[in-house]
Amino acid sequence: MAIYIKGAGMTKFDIDERGSYERVYECVNEALDSGNISMKEIDAVFVSNCEPETNGERQRHTGPMISSMFQKRMPIITVPAGCGGGGTALWNAAEFQKKNNMRNILVIGFEKLVANLSENITDEMFMGGERIYEQAEGVIFPAQNALVAQQYMVKYGATEDDLALVALKNHENAFLNPKARFYGKKVTLEMIKKSPVVASPLRLFDCSISVDGAAAAIISDEKSDIEITGSSLYADRISAFESKDMTSWAATRLAAESAYQQAGITPKDIDFVELHDAFTSVELMAYEDLGFAERGEGKKLIKKGITKMNGKLPVNTSGGLKAKGHPISATGVSQIYEIVKQMRKQAGKRQIDNAGTGLAHNVGGVGSTVTVHIMKYVGG
Repeated sequence: MAIYIKGAGMTKFDIDERGSYERVYECVNEALDSGNISMKEIDAVFVSNCEPETNGERQRHTGPMISSMFQKRMPIITVPAGCGGGGTALWNAAEFQKKNNMRNILVIGFEKLVANLSENITDEMFMGGERIYEQAEGVIFPAQNALVAQQYMVKYGATEDDLALVALKNHENAFLNPKARFYGKKVTLEMIKKSPVVASPLRLFDCSISVDGAAAAIISDEKSDIEITGSSLYADRISAFESKDMTSWAATRLAAESAYQQAGITPKDIDFVELHDAFTSVELMAYEDLGFAERGEGKKLIKKGITKMNGKLPVNTSGGLKAKGHPISATGVSQIYEIVKQMRKQAGKRQIDNAGTGLAHNVGGVGSTVTVHIMKYVGG
């Protein structure tokens, strides 16, 4: 059964004082308009969101909230998976569609993180990792990823300069993206290299930025111009230190291999990528785990400019989590939005020349839950 993307929508990722209702309403209506479809034609909804109890709104029952918003009774399924929630919701929606013969399914990811910033919000974010032995001892996500980055650098000779080039690329892309947190904000290599150390070797500009935001996508069994040719999800250990080799994430490798097999292609057939750069070191590792470089060779892609917007394999034309922003559950769906915009030649100043086949890579935890989706432009 072929599955297509009809439409996609997204709010600006920023500090947004509006309630979740308003942001969800905005991105869903953009998705409906872009797919030339009405809410009456939506058969089910899959939605991902972190625990709303901590964000000031205290609205835990998300499904009925959406039902009230659009005045429609239908199956609405909540899919939490931390930072990988958006991609996980999309994967579940695609599987649900195959088995239930539904025409149009709406996928939503949304968060209100920064406008009501508190210790509770920070604690909520950390719930995506191992709580008892790691985070209770202070090994939170930046520290975990710093230790992974240290291992990677020792093993393969990567440097802080390599990480800085990843950050610079993504900021250059976000500068051109009106919906990115860093839109129109100039960030230089000097600023990146002189930014404060968060957890060595990771500096402030090596870390993704928390924002408020929402994104939506509509999938359908009715032919459209964009087909989902590969859709895969793998889960792995919760602890960053259970792996014998922390410099490669098995869930990414397995999800990518499965998605490539479903699509009948190899990594060489991918034209552009939206990947989960929660930290700059994660982007380098993902180059390798997704099959675009040999182990330890990811740094060559950024040094040679291969993953820049005008390179052979543009990565994170949106600005990525690093500079577009990372509103947890909305991130995976926002990756689909960027791919749709590129394929439909609607990306404005960040439009790339070849956007025939795109890949979205979304991660929850430290490589704990990973989805890989491959999309192909098949024409109208």
